[in-house]
Amino acid sequence: MSDPPVPSAATPVATMAASPSLLDAVRAEQVRTLYANALGMYATLLAGVCVSGLFVYLSVLRAWIALVWIGVMVVHITVRMLVRRAFQRSPSAATNWRAWANRFTVGAAVAGITWGIGGALIMPPGRFDLQMLLILTITSIVYATLSAFASWFPAFFAFEATAIGPIAVWGALQGDAMHWTIAVCCLIWLPAVSILARRHERTLARSLTLQLENAALADDLRAQKAMVEQASLAKSRFLASASHDLRQPVHALGMFVGALRSHRLPLRSVALIDHVDASIGALDSLFTSLLDISKLDAGVVEGQVGPTPVQPLLHRICRDLEGEAEGKGVRLSLVATTLAVRSDPILLERILRNLVGNAVRYTQAGGVLVGARRRGAGGVSLEVWDSGPGIADDQREAIFEEFYQLSNPDRDRAKGLGLGLAIVRRLTDILGHRLSLDSRPGRGSVFRLAMPRAAAAEAVAQAEEVSTALAAADPRAGVIVAIDDEAAIRTAMAELLRSWGHRVIAVGGGEEAFARLAAEGVIPDMIVCDYRLPGGEDGVAVIRRLQAAYGSDLPAILVTGDTAADRIREAQASGYPLLHKPLSHARLRATVTSLLRQVRSDAPVA
Repeated sequence: MSDPPVPSAATPVATMAASPSLLDAVRAEQVRTLYANALGMYATLLAGVCVSGLFVYLSVLRAWIALVWIGVMVVHITVRMLVRRAFQRSPSAATNWRAWANRFTVGAAVAGITWGIGGALIMPPGRFDLQMLLILTITSIVYATLSAFASWFPAFFAFEATAIGPIAVWGALQGDAMHWTIAVCCLIWLPAVSILARRHERTLARSLTLQLENAALADDLRAQKAMVEQASLAKSRFLASASHDLRQPVHALGMFVGALRSHRLPLRSVALIDHVDASIGALDSLFTSLLDISKLDAGVVEGQVGPTPVQPLLHRICRDLEGEAEGKGVRLSLVATTLAVRSDPILLERILRNLVGNAVRYTQAGGVLVGARRRGAGGVSLEVWDSGPGIADDQREAIFEEFYQLSNPDRDRAKGLGLGLAIVRRLTDILGHRLSLDSRPGRGSVFRLAMPRAAAAEAVAQAEEVSTALAAADPRAGVIVAIDDEAAIRTAMAELLRSWGHRVIAVGGGEEAFARLAAEGVIPDMIVCDYRLPGGEDGVAVIRRLQAAYGSDLPAILVTGDTAADRIREAQASGYPLLHKPLSHARLRATVTSLLRQVRSDAPVA
C-alpha cells in the first residue's frame, strides 16, 4: 500500500511533502514502534494452543491437524522473532525503514492467513457454539493487535484482511441464514476497524512529527546558544586584549599628570592639566565599567556584609551628583534617615551611585528623590524616585542587559556605556538584595532596593572604629620597587612615587629587580608589580621571590590591565591587593599609604 500523508497541527501536509527528511524520520519511528510491540505474537500462539486443545479434547478436531496448525504458527512466529532481532541489530534500520516495514507486513499477512484460512479449515461442522468461539477468538486477536500493528497501517490491514476475510467467505459458503449473518457482520466489521486503525496511525504520526519538530527546534536553540556563547567569548577576549593594550598608555598618562601636579606651574598650565585629568577620568570610568563586568562574571567579587549606616552613604552620593543635577535644572533631594542596613558598604554605594546617577542623567525636568524607609519587621527599602521619561513594560528586563541604553540612539559616551544597570543586577545578586522597579512612561520611575535592617548603634560603632584606624600616624617614606615591562609606565610610576617622597627602583622584571637592589645595597619597603611580565614571568611569582629574599611581610601591590575573567580570577586568588589600569594617582597613593601605615603599626616598638 502507498504511504499515507502525515497531517500535523503544526506542519501541514504540503510542508511535510517538502520535507522528506522529517517524513523519513517519522516513518522510521513508526516502524521502530511496530517492532517494539511485536511481543504480542506469543499471546496469539497461546490462544491457538487453547482453542485447538479444546477442539481435540471435544473430539471435533484430529490431533495431527491441530499439531500441524500449531506447528505452522510456531514456525512463522520464530521467523518473525528472528527478523525482529535483526532489525534491532541493524545499523541502517532507520534509513532503510521501508524494507523493514515491508518485511513486517509480510509476516503480519502470514499470521493472518494462519488464523483466517487455518481457522476456516479447523472449524468444527455442526457445532455452532464452537464455531462462534473460534470466530470470537479471531476477532478478539485482530482487535488486540490494533494498538500493536496500527503504528503502520499496511501491516495491520494485511493481518486483519487475511484473518477476517476467509471467515467471511466460509460463513457465506455455509448457505444458511445464520452463517450469512456472520459473513455480513465480518464484512461490516472489517472496514470499521480499518478506519479506527487508520486514525490511530495518523494520530501517532502527528504526535511523532510534533515530537521530532520540537527536538529539531531544541537542537537549533542549542546550536544558536552555542553560537551566542562563542560570540560572547570572542567579544570578551577582544575586550580583554584591547582593554589591556589601551589601558597601558592611559595608565602612564595618569601617573605623569599626577607627577606634574607636584610641580609649580603657571595657572594656564594647571587649567590644561585639569582638562587632561578630566579626560583621563572619563576614560578611566569607561574602562572601570568594563572591568567591573569582567570581575563580576569571573566571580572574584564577594560581599563583606556588615552594619552600614545609610545617611553618610546617600549624602556622599547626592553631594557628588549635585553639580550635575543643578546644571540641568533638576532638583536632587535627600530625605534624611537614621536607618542602618546589613550590606557591603562599598558594593552598596556602587549600586546606589548607578541608580541615582541614571536618575539624574535621564531626568530632564522635575526632580530626583532619594531616601530610605522601613519595610516589615526587619527590612529597609532604599528608594530612588525620578520624574524622568519612564520605562515601558517591554523594556524593564532589557535595561539590565549589557550595553543596552534607552534614549541614546547616537551612543553619546557622555551617557555612559549602558553597563550601569547590568552591574547593578550582578551586585544585587551577590549581596542577596531584592531590586524592584515601578515605572509609568511619561511620569517617572522608582527603583527599590530591599535589604535587612541593622541596629544604628552597631553601624556607628563600626564606622568610628574604621575612622580611628585611618587616623593613624602618617607612613614614613620608603623604598618602593616598581616593576613593569613598559618603559613609559616605569618612568611615570617612578616620577609619581618620587613626588610623594619615596625612593623608587623602577625595573622591567624580576631578575633586574634583584640586580638593582643588590647593586644599590637597599632593602625594599614595598613592591608595586605589573601582573603580566615578559618572558613568561607573572607578577605573583616575582613578588613571592622578592618576599622570600627580603621577608614574607614585605607589602606588595599587583597592577593589571587585563579584563579577562580567568586572569582576574588568578590575580585575585594570589591574595595581594589588585589595582586595575588605568590607575588614578589618588587610588594608588591611598593603597600605598595604607600598606605602609599597616607595616609601621605592626612593627615592634623598641
